[in-house]
Amino acid sequence: MQLYTPIEIQQLQENEDLPYLNQILEWVKTFLGKPHPLLGRPGAVCPFVPHSIRTNSIRLAVIRSKDLYPEQIENLVKRYRDIFLEMDAKEQESRISKAFLLIFPDIDIEDAPKIIDSIQQKLKPLFVESGLMIGEFHKRNESPGLHNPDFRPLRSPVPLLAIRFMVEADLPFLQSPVDLHLRIRYLEAYLKRFGGKFTDENRFKTAYQVLALAKAEVEAATLVSH
Repeated sequence: MQLYTPIEIQQLQENEDLPYLNQILEWVKTFLGKPHPLLGRPGAVCPFVPHSIRTNSIRLAVIRSKDLYPEQIENLVKRYRDIFLEMDAKEQESRISKAFLLIFPDIDIEDAPKIIDSIQQKLKPLFVESGLMIGEFHKRNESPGLHNPDFRPLRSPVPLLAIRFMVEADLPFLQSPVDLHLRIRYLEAYLKRFGGKFTDENRFKTAYQVLALAKAEVEAATLVSH
């Protein structure tokens, strides 16, 4: 369960995981932390990354999964979720800049959509209800950018899962599930997390309206089925 900050990675020597740590750290700095012509908005691909690097508050781990079943990988990721939450209770880091990147070099590029995506989808409700987001990154990721459907912001050189705190701007990712029950779970967790602390009143109104609509659709479907 070893986690490394950027500064610790620079100081590492004779470590078998170092090539992957360096590769992903470089990708974080040069792709996630920089503007991109296809992004569709100003600023870095991930607006929190530059500050995370400056404050040394991003942490990377390499997970060797060659002999693990998907359920074992899921349990490992859940343990990292617990560590993330425990560290937050002990440290005074800015929440918005804190992130874990869990790197899976043993997962073949062609298998990543099946393995990485399925683990992310299975664990996302647990993470969201903990006030966290979990993102899936790999070379075959086809998820479009929010501001440009032709941009693919979730492509990384090595398969990985990213853990960070939920922020207000995550609303589009939480109101999108086709499954109404899942959409309701996500939006209730979102509203519970930010409650009366919204900085953008429009986001609060949108979340509340989408939640009310989803509940109404579930109720209507229940009446029809009876």
